[in-house]
Formats: sequence, C-alpha cells, structure tokens
Amino acid sequence: MSELYIGLMSGTSLDGVDGVLADFSGERMRVLAHQAAPFPDALRAEFLALNASGSDEIHRGALAANGLASVYGSVVGKLLQETGLPPSAVRAIGAHGQTVRHRPGEFDGTGYTTQLNQPALLAELCGVDVVADFRSRDVAAGGQGAPLVPPFHQAFFSPHGERLAVLNIGGISNLTLLHASAENPVLGFDCGPGNALMDGWCHRHTGQHYDDGGAWAASGTVLPDLLDHMLAEPFLDRQPPKSTGRDLFNAAWLENILKTHEDRHGPASAVDVQTTLTELTARACADALRQNMRGCESLAVCGGGAYNRLLMQRIQMLLPSCQVQSSDELGLPPLQVEATAFAWLARQAILRHTANLPKVTGARGARILGAIYPA
Repeated sequence: MSELYIGLMSGTSLDGVDGVLADFSGERMRVLAHQAAPFPDALRAEFLALNASGSDEIHRGALAANGLASVYGSVVGKLLQETGLPPSAVRAIGAHGQTVRHRPGEFDGTGYTTQLNQPALLAELCGVDVVADFRSRDVAAGGQGAPLVPPFHQAFFSPHGERLAVLNIGGISNLTLLHASAENPVLGFDCGPGNALMDGWCHRHTGQHYDDGGAWAASGTVLPDLLDHMLAEPFLDRQPPKSTGRDLFNAAWLENILKTHEDRHGPASAVDVQTTLTELTARACADALRQNMRGCESLAVCGGGAYNRLLMQRIQMLLPSCQVQSSDELGLPPLQVEATAFAWLARQAILRHTANLPKVTGARGARILGAIYPA
C-alpha cells in the first residue's frame, strides 16, 4: 500500500493554495515536493464575500467550490509532474476546503463549520481518492472543530525535545503547546487575528494583497489607545478550547473600532493603523503563549506570517526568554506545515485512526475525521 499522500491547504488568509506530496514510509515523514497556486482575483473576492450573508449563497458557494477544485487539481498536477509520479502512486489527497463560516457551539448548542469544497470533482479531476470534511465530526462531538493541526505538530516537532510551541500565523493565528505540562502534554487553540486584518487593510490602502515583510507597517507608529481598544476584544481573554475566524475578525470588526477611536481622537493615518494591527497580532500571540505555557524555550513560527519581518521581530521582543524561529529551522518550511498536516490527517482517515485531540478542541472524545471520496 502506498505511503504517499498529498495535502492541500487554502486558509483564511485567502492567498491561494499550498500543496505538498509527503512520504510517510520511513521513520520520519519527508516532503517530496511543494507547489502553490494563487487564487484568481474573482475567486478570492467571492470567497471573501461568502464570509458574510448575501444573496443566492447556495448557488454562488457551489460554483466557488468548483473553482476551488480546479485550483486544487492544478496544484496536484504540478506535484505529480515535479516528482514524475502517476496518480496511482498516491494513496489519497487531503483537501481542507475553504472556510467561509465557523460558528461551533453556537445557536443550537452544536453550531457548525463550513468549508466550501468539491471533493468528488477533485477525485474526478485527479484520479486519486480524496479525504475532505475534516472538521464537522469534531463539531458534532461538541468540539470546536479547530485547531486540528496540534496532533501533527506533536508527531513531527516533538522529537526536538524542548518545551516547544508552534505558532501558525495564517489569516488567524493558532498555537500548539508541546510538553505544556505533565497533565496536558499537548494543548492548542486559536489565539486571535493573524494576517487577515493586516492583509485586508493593506489591500484597501495600497492595492497589494499583503504587507511584504511588514515594510509598510515598519514605517508607521503604534497608536496605544487604538491598540488597547483592539486588545479589549473578549475572545482574546477567553480560556481554551477556543477557535475563531473571519466571522469575528473581519473588516466590520475593524471599522467599528476605528469609528470609536476617531470619535475620541480624530482620524488615524492608514500606515499607523497597519502598524497597530501588526502589533495586535504580535501581542495576541505573545500574550497567549505567556498565559498558557510559562517557561517556553522555543517558538517555531509557520504560515505566511513567518515572512513578516516586523511581526517576527515584535514577537521576539515580547518573548525575550524564548527563541523565536521559523519552522524551517526545525525541518519544515513555513508554507508547507499546514498542507503537510492535512496529508497526515488524510492518512489518519484512510487508516481509520482518530485524529482530534479532545483536550484541544473540547470534543467529547477522540474521533475519526474526514469523509473519503474514492477516485
């Protein structure tokens, strides 16, 4: 039986798709290839629009899912071309889908999480079994359905031994705490905004999809009153298990805060807002680590935020006794970590192994995650 799996990830940052082809046959997993593809502007805009209620959502969501499957399929094709492998060599594809709503535990006590996806079409396009819908079983069991990557972080990063935390800064930031305590050796939770607010503000004012290296933010000044108002968001002080998304940290959330700030202090310059948003992400991440894992020795950062130099500098300054480094230093480049996690989760589903950590998500117990779509 093949031990080659493909993982595909498109996160709340909406920057596109990362894919890896991973080999689980050896003592330690190896990534054989990595490919990425940006979203077409129209598809990116539709995903963003579908994060809020609107007209004809079922029709638009279905077509956006078809568009996502097309991008996914192109990434799979590139991975196979790079490695010279036929589709039959791959046991399964783990396809996360595009989260457009995430409301676990709300409304009726169960809530829901929605990832647009078309795994049947992806299986048809690629000729490989597809595993999808990873989050809903955990939500059905009373969990948050997120984060799901901590058990993979445990499997891949734990051999490094020290009291290590893994921080993924995508659209939303999430932390995994390894060896957090003897009672709870692995903890994990969403700690607040990642790139989503920074990217949205940057695009609005510069036309660029993200602040490259944090250069624009580095030219501004943190606004203390604005930062304090942002840090007063109740989610940031909630105890885990917890998860969030663009349902909370979105343009409307920011506009409400900016309106209050303007009423009190006058309008803020666009660049100073960007600087303050960068500081918000750094503070939310650093505060969450300090509150939940005192004595952390090393923080490995992955996701697109690992390439924001200002953000990385600020996190290091806020955590002076902790070594802050890219996940690349521990053997897995930042843009490969989450995609590899979903290759691992696909393997867990194929082997019928449980894959959630109830201490992380709050689910009533361990569950097998993912639905399988045969090729």
